Amino acid sequence: MVYMILTGLLCGGLLGFVMQRGRFCLTGGFRDMYIAKDNRMFYALLVAIAVQSVGVFSLIHFGVIEFFAGSFSWLAVIIGSFLFGIGIIFAGGCATGTWYRAGEGLLGSWIALFGYMFMSAVMRTGVLAPVDASLKKVEAPTNSIAESTGIPVGVLIILFVSIVGFVVYKEMKKPKVAIPSMKPRRTGLAHILFEKRWHPFVTAVLVGLIAILAWPLSAATGRMFGLGITAPSANILQFAISGDMSFINWGVFLVLGILLGSYLAAKGSREFRFRMPDAKTGMTSFLGGNLMGFGASLAGGCSIGNGLVMTAMMTWQGWVSLLFIMLGTWTASYFVFIRPQTKKKGAVAKEAVTA
Repeated sequence: MVYMILTGLLCGGLLGFVMQRGRFCLTGGFRDMYIAKDNRMFYALLVAIAVQSVGVFSLIHFGVIEFFAGSFSWLAVIIGSFLFGIGIIFAGGCATGTWYRAGEGLLGSWIALFGYMFMSAVMRTGVLAPVDASLKKVEAPTNSIAESTGIPVGVLIILFVSIVGFVVYKEMKKPKVAIPSMKPRRTGLAHILFEKRWHPFVTAVLVGLIAILAWPLSAATGRMFGLGITAPSANILQFAISGDMSFINWGVFLVLGILLGSYLAAKGSREFRFRMPDAKTGMTSFLGGNLMGFGASLAGGCSIGNGLVMTAMMTWQGWVSLLFIMLGTWTASYFVFIRPQTKKKGAVAKEAVTA
């Protein structure tokens, strides 16, 4: 139990610290792809996937861990991932982003987090559990891309890493945009950790390495998986209600560690402060959190469990989920950001003509 607590908090703390300081926000990244045509955060996600894929399959090759892709509940993944993508726009952050932003003192994220935990628990053991189970019965025979295509997983990884390497090379060759910054107030390690702007690709490499570390640490406690947010979040609420110790596993301490790591990073960089949302934002955050919980439970993972981990494992679940999370994000972004601006511009133009 002590090992579980310490290693879970350590891994989660590292992840929370890195994501907070590196602003590794997949919600903003997917949104910016659509609105601002800025793909840097998406490319950073691909870097993290590539790093993890090489590391984890190396661990599998040397017998450190085991992994079985299982079947692919394609209908549940498509519906759940699309709804999750919509939810993260309303919540103002994905599952992991909500945890680390809660650590910054953002009370709207606490509201979204409660909605996320609540609906995840309802989907797992509550009144919606039959809906979850029914949709997951629609399966493809295999979840492994290698098994489906006949291409060895090593070849898939080499191809993927090569593509990501080329994308990173092209991105790094682009002219640098000078960003004004204040004179540094710190020096040495303190400046690097708490003040210096982190490059998205550096952050992505660190996230990928932490994702690799999560596998053997988690496996040592009997949990054969890497980073995961949805089930542990539900477990916390279920344990709080029932007191059943069976809900406590390594993943619970992982997500609590994210909160702690983010808090330490925010305090160290002087970014921590309590911010209370207005009533409308609070309601929207709660709605978004519930959509996230419903969608992630149905899809078998969130933007981390599916979009980072299951993609790295070269599964259909991971890549199909990532695609539909992005489509859900773009759909919500249109109705939340693009359409209101378009209507506003149209109204202004109409007033100018009639004036």
